[in-house]
Amino acid sequence: MKIIDVVCSKGRTGFYFDDQRAIKQGAGHDGVFYTGAPVTEGFTSVRQAGESISVMLILEDGQIAYGDCAAVQYSGAGGRDPLFLAKDFIPLILEHIKPELVGKEADNFRSLTAMMEAIEVDGKRLHTAIRYGVSQALLDAVAKATGRLMCEVVADEYGCTVSETPIPIFTQSGDDRYDNSDKMIIKGAQVLPHALINNVKDKLGEQGEKLADYVAWLRDRILAHRTSEDYLPVLHIDCYGTIGAVFGNNNYAAMADYIEELGRIAKPFHLRIEGPMDCDSTREAQIEALSGLTRELDARGCDVELVADEWCNTLEDIMLFADAKAGHMVQIKTPDLGGVNNTIEAVLYCKKKGIGAYQGGTCNETDRSAQVCVNCAMATQPVQILAKPGMGVDEGFMIVYNEMERILALRAAKKAVKK
Repeated sequence: MKIIDVVCSKGRTGFYFDDQRAIKQGAGHDGVFYTGAPVTEGFTSVRQAGESISVMLILEDGQIAYGDCAAVQYSGAGGRDPLFLAKDFIPLILEHIKPELVGKEADNFRSLTAMMEAIEVDGKRLHTAIRYGVSQALLDAVAKATGRLMCEVVADEYGCTVSETPIPIFTQSGDDRYDNSDKMIIKGAQVLPHALINNVKDKLGEQGEKLADYVAWLRDRILAHRTSEDYLPVLHIDCYGTIGAVFGNNNYAAMADYIEELGRIAKPFHLRIEGPMDCDSTREAQIEALSGLTRELDARGCDVELVADEWCNTLEDIMLFADAKAGHMVQIKTPDLGGVNNTIEAVLYCKKKGIGAYQGGTCNETDRSAQVCVNCAMATQPVQILAKPGMGVDEGFMIVYNEMERILALRAAKKAVKK
């Protein structure tokens, strides 16, 4: 079945574009706004509305397949592509991508995405956000054209098996790390709360004491309000490099002492620390520092897991981090990888290398990108998947949870019919 047209519409995402460098340099708060001037190219304020582009592929039988182009909250930081604005990129899609897709058979996802990923404009690859959204639409098109679910297309083409149980969902709180944690406990989120520890003075503490107090509060909150002793969520906290900022990016012993203490405080819950340090200089420096800290914790027999994030953006990056054992788990930040085909490859590579695969993303996505990512996760079976978009917990959790349950119910119904 052929693709006969490509239509685009501008959209909003579930969160904002934030200038991470400006925030790290001390941008202030005024309600939801950040104060001060932006420092990253393209930003007109430290925080501005997130934008997306819906790419709709019209099939010859009238079906419409679609995906959403979206970029991460911290665009332009840590080696990522620049700020993604709809007005700049809709014309590019219609001029350079539409002619390549119209007339193509929607019969093989991998070949279509390989063709799309190879498109260059003025000698440069397409923005990661474009490749992200167009690949979603292509996966949906192949699924609709062949009468399969998107997860079934992935499983068939990549030689994996669609999960028969839900993938654990990881929820993130944003700055509202107390009330939003309550929502997570009520919903029974399997991994929580992210917590957004992106400032030493206000959130980590000059000696790490504020985060330690928060972990203790979170532990006690879960114990007090869980409805079953079987509810043992993983505590996953993103520290945005603040631990390294306090103790030294290469002072493995001091960082390990602190992380071990956090692990003890968290018990009986398992703890993961994402982004303990952020080496702004190079990817290689980040890999060296994170692998060094990983070795230190392993040598001590510490069960706290480290999660790679910064400088771990592309499929190539993820392979390098996995090969170097830089962390116990890698966040596969889906928009940063471009096409979702790369997300699929990244999860499968991490599993092959024996490192945890966290199929993440950003709060700054859309309902559609989240739904497509769920289908990819159900086929590749990572350790956990991010609830997205937004930072309100309820909405992102609902979108991801409901899509997984639809997949499970539809596949169960198919099996019942075959019997």
